[in-house]
Amino acid sequence: HKITLLASIGFGIPVQFEHAYVEGITALTDTDIRYADELGYRVKLLGIARRTPGGIELRVHPTLIPKDRLIASVEGPMNAILIKGDAAGVTLYYGAGAGSEPTASAVIADIVDVTRLMQAEPEERVPHLAFQSDSLSDVGILPMADVETSYYLRVRVRDQVGALADLARTLADADISIAAMLQQGAGDAENETDIVILTHLTRERNFDAA
Repeated sequence: HKITLLASIGFGIPVQFEHAYVEGITALTDTDIRYADELGYRVKLLGIARRTPGGIELRVHPTLIPKDRLIASVEGPMNAILIKGDAAGVTLYYGAGAGSEPTASAVIADIVDVTRLMQAEPEERVPHLAFQSDSLSDVGILPMADVETSYYLRVRVRDQVGALADLARTLADADISIAAMLQQGAGDAENETDIVILTHLTRERNFDAA
């Protein structure tokens, strides 16, 4: 809901909660967090809205963030919003996003805004989403299958000759290029081992196909 409202304000599009792609953290394990750390990343649940030539990306999912980025250090009840503007460039807004007092402050601010709007003449009122209804853009939300980004892949394989080659071939057949790879040493008691891969930019549909 947060990223959908921010996208509506940022891009002047109607509120479309049903078109936001949402993936939580339930599939993450401590193993994934450890591998991300070894590769120089931290895992954060991000809401992402981005305007592209094909439409507006609107998605929420766990994301690998390089450790040296400010947004990677956001912890606990703190929230951060990273904005890239046409003229202002990149700006970061950071503060408490949970807890009784921050929530109460936000609610009171909303009540004050509503009260001020009630006292203004209709033609002078600023719409809640900053755009009049007849000025909203008809740019569509990009289907997740068409989103282009990089991916993290962890595969459990038999520790035998050719396993890595087969995996690389499968990705190549789906037009996916490998950016980085991490492979554990010898296999475990079941003769299995993990292969962790970071990809270059590719479309979601290609990754799903692989």
